[in-house]
Amino acid sequence: MDTMMVIFQLAIVLAAIFLGARLGSIGIGYAGGLGVLVLALIGVKPGSIPIDVILVIMSVIAAIGAMQVAGGIDFLVVVTEKFLRKHPKYITYLAPIVTYLMTVMAGTGHTAFSTLPVIAEVAKEQGVRPSRPLSIAVVSSQIAITASPISAAVVFFSGALEPLGVGYLDILMICIPTTLLAVILTSFLTNFLGKELKDDPVYLDRLAKGLVVMRGVSNIKVTPMGKRSVWIFLFAIFMVMLYATLISDKVGFDFLRENIPLSRDHAIYVIMLTTATAITFFCRIDAANVLSASTFKSGMSACVCILGVAWLGTTFVNAHEAGIKELAGGLLQTKPWLLAVALFFASMLLYSQAATARALMPLAITLGAAPVTLVASFAAVSALFVLPTYPTLLAAVEMDDTGSTKIGKYVFNHPFFIPGVVAIALSVFFGFIFAGIVL
Repeated sequence: MDTMMVIFQLAIVLAAIFLGARLGSIGIGYAGGLGVLVLALIGVKPGSIPIDVILVIMSVIAAIGAMQVAGGIDFLVVVTEKFLRKHPKYITYLAPIVTYLMTVMAGTGHTAFSTLPVIAEVAKEQGVRPSRPLSIAVVSSQIAITASPISAAVVFFSGALEPLGVGYLDILMICIPTTLLAVILTSFLTNFLGKELKDDPVYLDRLAKGLVVMRGVSNIKVTPMGKRSVWIFLFAIFMVMLYATLISDKVGFDFLRENIPLSRDHAIYVIMLTTATAITFFCRIDAANVLSASTFKSGMSACVCILGVAWLGTTFVNAHEAGIKELAGGLLQTKPWLLAVALFFASMLLYSQAATARALMPLAITLGAAPVTLVASFAAVSALFVLPTYPTLLAAVEMDDTGSTKIGKYVFNHPFFIPGVVAIALSVFFGFIFAGIVL
């Protein structure tokens, strides 16, 4: 194909992504659909729609939304606050662990929304610059997606790697320790970024003007139904992992594999919908209220975003797969770390770990990337922090009334950038070590 035509099509893709970023929120999905339409009108065959990824998100969010209505998210926030207030001096080290664990459990980084106010408040009370724990906590919630047993990114990625002999459990055995270790080490670096709060002129000015408010302990009531909903959800995660283990090639049983009633993806759908049913029934909630839950809204918004953006990405990549193979095939063999670089830059534009994995990982597999390279680079799909427009990032900025968590005039000079780059770099580095041992 003519080089100018390829450049023109790439310009359409980038223009659609730029428009979506300007529209904000669900607008990235809208603009992605527009991009597919424009490409189709000039003769490009639309790529495959990421139905599998969308269905995972929908089913998981259905259960999480029910848990939130039942009071489960409030219960987790109270537990988190007690934990952080018990060890306030270590807020920068503990906050990212909290958001990491919540994301791994829920399969979505949007659970961080509920804990960010607590993190900001505890930091202020201790005289800790809030940008430190807030920045690494947000980054941690993004990277943890690649270690969650029920995240759409992990479910898709594991399915793509199964033909290569890499199972679902293999990915979790590598990604959980590598990403968690990377986050913990990065938090030590983050604790030295920026001026001390007592020496920050912006904070001192806002304090003098009465713009900094100490809110104290959150007044959230925990209900028995809230606790019950969390236990039901945790049991569902256990069942997902148990089922995946029982049908796996390496650990599972031949009888189950030969008589398997459900694939792993289908099992996640039904287990999560069953979990939503159980929470609705046993916690006595009104199912209609789930539709207005913040987690449900953000999850459905993510589905639209992935529909548009991932579809746009696969449309362009599939149209030029042969040329990309010719150009990049040899590079991945000699410089495998370039895959992580490509995933990093793609994710900062595609705004979704699942969408990035869906768009580029199949191509990397066809290019002959080794399983070790694929798994080690997986964490690089989490560069959603680079452009300061991601919802949890913006929420952290808004919740810090000290002014320490701010976005600079040069766009990239914000407190999330350095922790994010370091955490992903460490995750990939450790990933190559762990993957080399496990695989």
